[in-house]
Amino acid sequence: MKKALFQMHLAVVLWGFTGVLGKEITLGAPMQVWYRMLLTALFMAAFVQFRKEWVPIPKKDKWRLAYIGCLMALHWVAFFGAIKLANVSIALVCMSTAGIFTSLFDPFVNDTKHNVPELLIGLLGIVGVYLIYQFQQMYALGVLSGLTAAILAAWFTVLNKKITSKYPSRTLVFYEMGTGWILLNILIPIYILYSHEPVQLLPQNWDWLWLIILSLCCTVWAQYLALNALKHISSFTSSLSVNLEPVYGILLAFAIYHEYEMLHKWFYLGMALILFSVVLQMLRVLRPDKKPTSYIKEKAGID
Repeated sequence: MKKALFQMHLAVVLWGFTGVLGKEITLGAPMQVWYRMLLTALFMAAFVQFRKEWVPIPKKDKWRLAYIGCLMALHWVAFFGAIKLANVSIALVCMSTAGIFTSLFDPFVNDTKHNVPELLIGLLGIVGVYLIYQFQQMYALGVLSGLTAAILAAWFTVLNKKITSKYPSRTLVFYEMGTGWILLNILIPIYILYSHEPVQLLPQNWDWLWLIILSLCCTVWAQYLALNALKHISSFTSSLSVNLEPVYGILLAFAIYHEYEMLHKWFYLGMALILFSVVLQMLRVLRPDKKPTSYIKEKAGID
């Protein structure tokens, strides 16, 4: 039990460290995601081959995975873009609203009715984002980019629900990383053509090390740790641990970059409202009649 709990928290810390690495890498957001998806797909392919987890996937599901992979690529570009446009703390706080948007989108996919308490909880989180946006105007574009990343993450999380139970998660991640990478090969030339500044295409200095850590440790290894821990700990413990990701990430950013010196007091009020809404939503999900474990499995494959 202690080992499993340690594994889950280590996975969450690794996910939280993603933002710090995103700031350290000198590449722009699109190229950063291009390398991350390529390396993750290669590492995952090697892992799946070693574990003999290749399984046949019907054409219909392959198209669904391709769509999800494209959403993931755009999500990561928006997330790392938020870090470049603002900072790690703001990007992570905005990303913490993804769970709220997931509860809003889920009824559209699963043909159920919206829950009024969930809508109110979501409104609380949106108020938190508004406070950050309103009183941190110099980071307005970063907030909008982070919010876009959260919306995209929520949408592909909902879509992932219907497919994660059918196939090994590592196989799914390989297909999603691969198709996302293909999309970026189409979009990046357009981005380069219309960019007002020169686009850095090759990693420099320490970038290769950070990219490998980002792909191998913060994606492949973190997923392995989380899925292994799920076998031994309760859904409540796993859900609570995952919701600590933005907290860990922000603490890392405060410790490394002293970002607390650049943030307005209204940021902390907005962050408190967002985290409070996340906790409220988590408590609703963890009612006895709910099964939140699938969300953790999806989380293990996307961060």
